[in-house]
Amino acid sequence: MSEEEKKFDIIVKSNTRDLFAFTKLVPSRKKRFEKASSEPITTDPMNELAIRLHPLRQYLVISEIINETKSTKTYKLTPDPNSNTNQLAYFRAGQYLSLKVEVNGVTITRPYSIASSPSDALKGFYEITIRKEEPGFLTQFIWNKWKVGTKIESSGPEGFFFYEPLRDLKQIVGLAGGSGITPFRSIAKEIAEDKLDAKLTILYGSSEEDDIIYHNEFKVLEKKYPDKIKVVHVLSCEKVTLEGCELGFLTSDIIEKYCDVNNSSFFICGPQIMYNFVEKELEKFNLLHKRIRREAFGEIKEILSDPEFPQEVAEKIFKIKAQIGNLTKEIPAKATESVLVALERANLNPPSKCRSGECGFCRSLLISGDVYISPVSDWRKAGDKKFNYFHPCASYPITDLEIKVPRHL
Repeated sequence: MSEEEKKFDIIVKSNTRDLFAFTKLVPSRKKRFEKASSEPITTDPMNELAIRLHPLRQYLVISEIINETKSTKTYKLTPDPNSNTNQLAYFRAGQYLSLKVEVNGVTITRPYSIASSPSDALKGFYEITIRKEEPGFLTQFIWNKWKVGTKIESSGPEGFFFYEPLRDLKQIVGLAGGSGITPFRSIAKEIAEDKLDAKLTILYGSSEEDDIIYHNEFKVLEKKYPDKIKVVHVLSCEKVTLEGCELGFLTSDIIEKYCDVNNSSFFICGPQIMYNFVEKELEKFNLLHKRIRREAFGEIKEILSDPEFPQEVAEKIFKIKAQIGNLTKEIPAKATESVLVALERANLNPPSKCRSGECGFCRSLLISGDVYISPVSDWRKAGDKKFNYFHPCASYPITDLEIKVPRHL
C-alpha cells in the first residue's frame, strides 16, 4: 500500500467512527428525555446568562485613581452598591466600555478600552486609562471632576478588537500609539495569566519619553514572560535617553525588524493620524485583509483633511430637523462636526457607543438632505445605504437635514 493510500485509509476509518457515533446520538437523547423531570421550567437560565454577559448598562463607581504619567490616569471601576449592578459583565481582552457622562448639563458618550484583564471583571473591577487631551472637552472635565466615589454609567463590554483563534495567528503584533496601548495591556495580562494561547509583540509609538504609559509594568511582564511578551518603544521626540528603543515612527522597516511579518496578525490602536501612517506601511507587505485588525478610533477630528470632503461647505452651519421618539426639534449643525455631536450639543441624548460608525447603535434614518461619510468610517450594510440609513457618529452635514433618530431606553 502506497503512502497516499495509507493516508486515505486513515481518513476513511476516522469518518466511519464519526458516522457510528452519530447513530448513537438519537438513542442517547431519548434516554436523557426519559430521565428528565416532568416539572415545568420556571426560569430561563440562558436569558439570565445573556443579560449578565450583555447588559444594556452598568452602574459603576470609581474606587481608585492611579496617576500613570503626567497626562494619564487609570480609573478603577467597581459596581455601584446603590444600583442594580451587582456584578460586572465578563469581556474579551481588547473590548471597550462606552461611558455616558453629563458635562455641564449635556449628556455625551465616549468609548474607552478596558485596560484590565478579563479575569479582573470576575474579581469585581474594570480599569480604564484616560489621557488628558489639549484641548479636550470631556477629558478636561474628567481631570477636574472625577474623584474616588464618583458614579459612572457605562455600557456592557463592546467591540471586535480581540484575539480570535479561528481567524488570527498565534503571533500578535500590536501597533500602538499614545493611549492606544490600553487594550494591549489587557491582552498582555491575559497572556501572562496563561488564559490566552498567543504571543504578543508590541511596537509602541510615543511622542514624549516621560509620557510612556505602563512603561515599568510592561518591563516586569517582559522579564517574567520573555517568550510570550515583548515591547519595543518607538520615540519621535528630539531628546531620547531610553535604552533599546527605536527613533522615528512605526515604519515598515521597524515592523520587519522585530516581527515575522508572514506569520503574524497585526492589531492597530492609536490616534487617527497613526492609523493613516501605519496602514500605508503595512500595504508594503501585501497582507491578507483578515491579518489586520483595527480598533475603532472614534470620530474623525480633522474631517477637512479628508480629500473627498466638500471644502466649499467647511465654514457653513446647517439646520437639522431631528425626530427622536415623540420629540421633534430643529438644531444647528456645523459641517465639520458629526451629526452626533450636533445632537449632543442640543442635549437630545442620542444613542451612541463606538463613535466610529462600526457598531451601528446610533443607526438613524435620513429623511432628506445629504451627509458626507468618510470611506474609513462607512460601516453601513448595503441595505442601509439603499434605504437611506446612516450612522450620525460618522456622518457630517453638507446640507440642511431631516432625520429620525431611535430612542433607546
